[in-house]
Amino acid sequence: MLGMRCEVENRRLSVNGIEMGALLHGEARDARQTLVLLHGFTGSAAGWADLFPWLEAPERRLIALDMLGHGQSDAPAEPARYAIERCRDDILAALAMLDVGAKEAVLLGYSMGGRIALYTAFSGFFRALILESASPGIADPLEREERRQSDDRLAQRIEDAGIEAFVDEWERLPLFASQRNLPAEARSALRRQRLSNRASGLANSLRGIGTGVQSALHEQLHALDLPILLLAGELDEKYCRIARQMTASLPRAQIEIVPAAGHAVHLEQPASFAGLVNEFCRAVY
Repeated sequence: MLGMRCEVENRRLSVNGIEMGALLHGEARDARQTLVLLHGFTGSAAGWADLFPWLEAPERRLIALDMLGHGQSDAPAEPARYAIERCRDDILAALAMLDVGAKEAVLLGYSMGGRIALYTAFSGFFRALILESASPGIADPLEREERRQSDDRLAQRIEDAGIEAFVDEWERLPLFASQRNLPAEARSALRRQRLSNRASGLANSLRGIGTGVQSALHEQLHALDLPILLLAGELDEKYCRIARQMTASLPRAQIEIVPAAGHAVHLEQPASFAGLVNEFCRAVY
């Protein structure tokens, strides 16, 4: 099924003074049959399109959103506009424009999108939450500051060297080593998608919503009382460990470690990913 396309509507939504890109598929017979998807850093809503045939169901509505600086969304010049609080407000405003109400949708976020999804879930708006290779931030203040400085340096390199040189560097990170096992066509499509982003948007996203500037959420996890599915790939030892730690703190969480997958479970093992997501969504609906 991977590589098949279902009918998708490409939209631009005017929310809170910016334009946000969105991909839409399906009409929910029941408003609770809505799944909202948030991509990772260097990604876009379009990166979920190949997964839509795996995730679609006759009664399900799929909504994938572009975060600021990515895809078809605006790329403001002020890093503060990318802050996680503003991301939450943009997501909720976009869903209101799309007639999604409180307690109707399941929110799914991958990596950076997972951090955003976790923060946004504290709004109480969502029915359930799915986090793929996500974290609650960095608990140690010194480590968080080191990460902020590292992200600032990376942002400057993106602006100085340009998007292609940055993507070359990004794809060589050990975090993505397992993606080298993807078929050549899938690797090429992923690279094209990354290259379609703007250097300024990625740089300011790092400055505004990088892990180093996000407040840590570890101490708040016990208060997040909704069904949560945590997904991680067995080859991504760091995020498997983080997922287990989060599961211990979240009152209604379950964890699934996916074999033969690294950081991007949805790309590396799409059938397993979709099966787990679909099963969870059916359970919480």
